[in-house]
Amino acid sequence: MLREGGLVAFPTETVYGLGGNALDATAAARIFAAKGRPQDNPLIAHIADIAMLDELCYDIPDIARKIAARFWPGPLTMALPKREIVPDTVTAGLRTVGIRYPAHPVAQELIRAAGVPIAAPSANRSGKPSPTAFAHVLEDMDGRIEGIVDGGDADVGVESTFIEFVNGKVRILRPGYITPEDLAEVVGTENVEIDPAVLRGIGADEQPRSPGMKYRHYAPSAPVIAVLGENAACARAILRGVRGKAGAAAILCDEYAHLMPCTTVQVGRYGDYAAQAQRLFDALRELDRPEISVIYAQCPDDRGVGLAVANRLKRAAGFHVIEARRMLVLGLTGSTGAGKGLVSQALREQGAVIIDCDRVYHEMLASDEALLSDLRENFPAAFADGGFDRKALGRIVFGDEAQLARLNAVTHPHIRRKIAELLKNLEAGGTACAVIDAPTLFESGADADCDFVIGVTAEPALRKSRIMERDGLTEEYAALRIEAGKPDAWYREKCDFMIENNHAPGEAISAALDIYNTCSI
Repeated sequence: MLREGGLVAFPTETVYGLGGNALDATAAARIFAAKGRPQDNPLIAHIADIAMLDELCYDIPDIARKIAARFWPGPLTMALPKREIVPDTVTAGLRTVGIRYPAHPVAQELIRAAGVPIAAPSANRSGKPSPTAFAHVLEDMDGRIEGIVDGGDADVGVESTFIEFVNGKVRILRPGYITPEDLAEVVGTENVEIDPAVLRGIGADEQPRSPGMKYRHYAPSAPVIAVLGENAACARAILRGVRGKAGAAAILCDEYAHLMPCTTVQVGRYGDYAAQAQRLFDALRELDRPEISVIYAQCPDDRGVGLAVANRLKRAAGFHVIEARRMLVLGLTGSTGAGKGLVSQALREQGAVIIDCDRVYHEMLASDEALLSDLRENFPAAFADGGFDRKALGRIVFGDEAQLARLNAVTHPHIRRKIAELLKNLEAGGTACAVIDAPTLFESGADADCDFVIGVTAEPALRKSRIMERDGLTEEYAALRIEAGKPDAWYREKCDFMIENNHAPGEAISAALDIYNTCSI
């Protein structure tokens, strides 16, 4: 089939390749058509012995031969000056061609049997996750190509490392299983560099010098968000992201997968980059389903093979990356008179820093010019004598739901801004846990800043007596305060944890400590 210009998918140790005769421009053009691949995205020519390298390339530097001796056969591709027998269609017009000598015995035997080098990108529809199993290829390519060689599942799971040679140095254009550290062992750390496009991608008008540099790649249909940070921090950020989103899914390490309230795919233990590389594309493909609306994926750091996994995830996400904060942020809300202060104090004694939003608001009324300016524009009567009169503002909004809603629309964004500033400063200072204590946590949108939200409720009779004692109010007025609040069911629906503070204070404190220990993942 290959000698006659047909296309055959075949296994390599990295992923399955979609192969055609690398010396046949028509076959190469068919590869682009079968994948729906952009014409400026070059292919890689696969060989089965070093002699084929000299047949396809010239002016091969000594450093390339040194690297080939160390890593071939294996998951490494080198861009080298091409001879005229290699069609421009294969290289997308570049004067260099990517050459790889795969380690998979089936790939080697196929190349030898065909008697020609095989041009092969990954055997998937363009933009989709690369195939690591026969079934993946069949799903994408059935009816588009002449044949598939079933060689079992791929061992490595991410495509080969792709390098070029510039001024005697090795430049990595696409990270893979062969890491910068591996290459440095052969040529020295000072002679290995990573192309900036690995971390940021390239512009629409730039010519990619290797596959996988330019286009949104390796991606399922649903948008992907890559989450970078420490293991527990990533888990909290993913949990915060998927919470309440219909069709949300998660890809993350094994340790915290059990906490996710959504479709979840595990990719190995934290720090096991080889396992993550092997499972990444399978995970993305598993979640390529109509019911999945968004995918939050834990992204490893750039050490070793982690660089390759991170690169593929970031490209799948279109470089939509969020940094997971190390600090745990809890929200605390609930019914008036339920006893939030008791829970707040218990958390404070565990070392948490409490952000009291009522206090923050009152402090802002005294000094925050942006907030005061908006209040002056919307409630000029509260500034009748030139200065701000909080009681005058109270008279305007008290008992008037429309005016109160207008006040909240003005104040909540400013309070959120101040909370964000406080959280940033606390994390920079090394705070382990912060608590946002806000009666209107959900109404203001501040719940989005929280990893978990704790709700506190109590029986109405208990709340009434606590309000009367705490605020010196009459029974009638205390009852009105309770009636004006949200029902307990509202908090139960929205909060991650509930504390029913109906009994001795020790029980609520104990419940708060249990929740704190659970959340401190």
